[in-house]
Amino acid sequence: MTSPLAPAKALAFLIKFCAAEAAGGIVLMVAAALALVVANSPLADGYFASLHWYVGGLSLSHWINDGLMALFFLLVGLEIKRELAVGQLASWGDRALPGLAALGGMLVPALLYALVNRHDPQTLAGWAIPAATDIAFALGVLSLLGSRVPPSLKVFLSALAILDDLGAVVIIALFYTSDLSTSMLLAAAGLVAVLFVLNRLKVRTLLPYLLVGALLWFCLLRSGIHATLAGVILALFIPLGDTEADAASPLLRLESALHPWVAFLIVPLFGFANAGVSLAGISPANLLDPVPLGVALGLFLGKQVGISLLVLLAIRSGLARLPEGASWLQLYGVALLCGIGFTMSLFIGALAFPTAPFLVDEVKIGVLLGSMLSALAGVAVLLFAARR
Repeated sequence: MTSPLAPAKALAFLIKFCAAEAAGGIVLMVAAALALVVANSPLADGYFASLHWYVGGLSLSHWINDGLMALFFLLVGLEIKRELAVGQLASWGDRALPGLAALGGMLVPALLYALVNRHDPQTLAGWAIPAATDIAFALGVLSLLGSRVPPSLKVFLSALAILDDLGAVVIIALFYTSDLSTSMLLAAAGLVAVLFVLNRLKVRTLLPYLLVGALLWFCLLRSGIHATLAGVILALFIPLGDTEADAASPLLRLESALHPWVAFLIVPLFGFANAGVSLAGISPANLLDPVPLGVALGLFLGKQVGISLLVLLAIRSGLARLPEGASWLQLYGVALLCGIGFTMSLFIGALAFPTAPFLVDEVKIGVLLGSMLSALAGVAVLLFAARR
């Protein structure tokens, strides 16, 4: 007989789990693993067919990648604005170490991918795929190590990943746009002007911003610029308030409201819809194809080399200091974890090869391989450093 306390205990466990720092990353891992299982099971045909069901003029895949992910980018934009204004990146001194680390962690992976794919203009278009770090995955793995890792490293990784996201947003805006519609771009510019006026008038009610943001999303969707950028643009105009402690801050209220939906629904749903790849007919030799090899090398090797080199230069030159309580070995372990490039890497991969499903599948294989190697190596190094 089931104890009457069982539902209460289950609810208490669920609340405690959702409040944990690693929860979002764990849910994303489960969603990605489930997608792989389903894509290689008798349910595969239904799984892939459902992504192409059309609702309101867009396929289910497009609604997830272009629609729901706009809310993900809105949350990313809010976090970037808050951190730059009053958070871990409020001063140039705070930005130096994670900023240089993010720069190295984007340049070297992109160069490695480009080197591997230099002879094929089509696959070369994916050069930015390994440049991004998945903040939910990386922080989730780091949080599982608990007190074995000093808090300063979690702060460093958060700041690095936020700046990394900012770089990815800029790359998407500049390099992954299709044919542009002048009329829709002008309409979008007009809506941005409305957001600017709302901000200057110090309007603190969120509804006007969100309504204009929804119209902006539609205009960008039709303009040729990726619609998810509407989320970032909208975030720039949401008022923060005088201090981070301002309980009525529109930015903090919206960030708080969005976070659980993004962490526990939108990003896992994106992972489930995009991580599924059929492994039928794929041999170990396929891992040496230019796309999966370039992505995996970029994430696993490029991230650790780029971040470690720029961090070393920054600290040795006196521009920055080693995070408090952290060792060089622990910092290297975090650099390895930054090779987990799941969400943003898959997103850029879909933008890079919109008409080549086979290449998108190869991107998924490279992302999964590079991310898995980075996670395992990063955890191993951090555990070894903790024992020392």
